[in-house]
Amino acid sequence: MAVEGAAVWSATVLTIFPEMFPGPLGHSLAGRALAEGIWSLESVDIRAFARDKHRSVDDAPFGGGAGMVMRPDVVDAAIRASHRGGPLIYLTPRGRLLDQQRVRAMAAERQVTILCGRFEGVDQRVLDAHGAEEISLGDFVLSGGEPAALMLMDAVVRLLPGVVGKEESLAEESFEWGLLEYPHYTRPQEWDGRAVPEALLSGHHENIRAWRRRQAEEVTRQRRPDLWDRYVAAKKAKEG
Repeated sequence: MAVEGAAVWSATVLTIFPEMFPGPLGHSLAGRALAEGIWSLESVDIRAFARDKHRSVDDAPFGGGAGMVMRPDVVDAAIRASHRGGPLIYLTPRGRLLDQQRVRAMAAERQVTILCGRFEGVDQRVLDAHGAEEISLGDFVLSGGEPAALMLMDAVVRLLPGVVGKEESLAEESFEWGLLEYPHYTRPQEWDGRAVPEALLSGHHENIRAWRRRQAEEVTRQRRPDLWDRYVAAKKAKEG
């Protein structure tokens, strides 16, 4: 059942393992939002578009080398039958690194199609022909695009109106300020000889906000110098 007045965000996933979806996205906040019609998911089996009795989707690479490559004709047929507007995303380690800004932009779309590669990847010609946006989740390699697709959709779905209860929770998360998130504490006030920082017990909201900002800045400076440099540069540009 759709939520009245809510905009529906739709994802179509092209994969040779459609049974992997919705997977974890069928549970918790994303699963509830899926059941309520805040977003929708369609998984399309690429093998259904193969042209031989073995339903082959791959072949040996030109130029030699290990592994197999997904055929452009089969992938093209799957895209043409399934892509109904919005960006076509291909998840690959060679793509542009995904960031929160791109996730927010994707959440503003009505339709996204995600192509999950397998083997050594997808023939580049079909990616070029359809203007696929190549996106990477990080400098590591997975067995296929399906786990990455689940992560991408989770990041987008939680930004949709009505999925996360308190919008201020989203505003204070990692990367929303261009910083990593500050540390969190809850009861008991003292645990294993470790006390909650005094600043969080003061009840003074401005002091708490200032403490959290300082903590976010420090952890970003220590752990992600790349983010820190961008944050400092943006701050200087804003100030003057």
